[in-house]
Amino acid sequence: MPRPERTVSLAIQVQNALRERILQGDMPAGQRLTELALVSHLGASRTPIRAALARLEQEGLLRRLRSGGYAVREFSAADVADAIELRGLLEGWAARRAAQKRPHASSLAPARAALQAIDAVLQSERLNAQAFGHYVQHNQAFHAWLSDVCEAQVIQQEIRRACSLPFASPSGFVATQAAVPRARDLLLVAQDQHWQILRAIEAGDGARAEALAREHARVARRNLQRVASPGGVITAEALGRLPSASTPSTA
Repeated sequence: MPRPERTVSLAIQVQNALRERILQGDMPAGQRLTELALVSHLGASRTPIRAALARLEQEGLLRRLRSGGYAVREFSAADVADAIELRGLLEGWAARRAAQKRPHASSLAPARAALQAIDAVLQSERLNAQAFGHYVQHNQAFHAWLSDVCEAQVIQQEIRRACSLPFASPSGFVATQAAVPRARDLLLVAQDQHWQILRAIEAGDGARAEALAREHARVARRNLQRVASPGGVITAEALGRLPSASTPSTA
């Protein structure tokens, strides 16, 4: 009989694998998932699969079917907008808390390094796929720093929870901008907000830091409008353009 801690570990592995496939569009909206089918597909036993499916339902990625099993949810633009707004509220809270603590220069160094790296990426007038990948990497580093620098475990935990919601991570819609003619201009606006947030925290201006962080999340909401269908649904085509970095494990 497997040990409880091993069962939990396997459930987490299954959960992460399924989440990744859903967010990358490999499992389209409406696809039915059953424990028995996933046993052969994933090579895991039913116990961790059952736990993983229940957790993904709680995250909003799956819905339980009356006939048994689960189905992949179709994500509306409103659902995603709410998730992004929630992340913005929490990051605003973290920014205010960090500013009030007036972090030492050494604590600000990781954020400054991440933003300088983004500046280097944006020096090029035309951005290729590799440049967008580098932007995502350093953008995530800055947002991870913002969560950590407030030194409040409750805030950090809730930000992680918010980022586990569909497409709510800070880089969730960055890749969709690649096809936009003014893609670099959009990223320059977001980068300017990054620097303003950092300077407000450094200056101890909590109110400004919070307002800037909330406004920064609204940039992602505007990007959402570019990938939603006229009916307010996140399409499979848009899912295919999302970076793997948009999944919760990297947010």
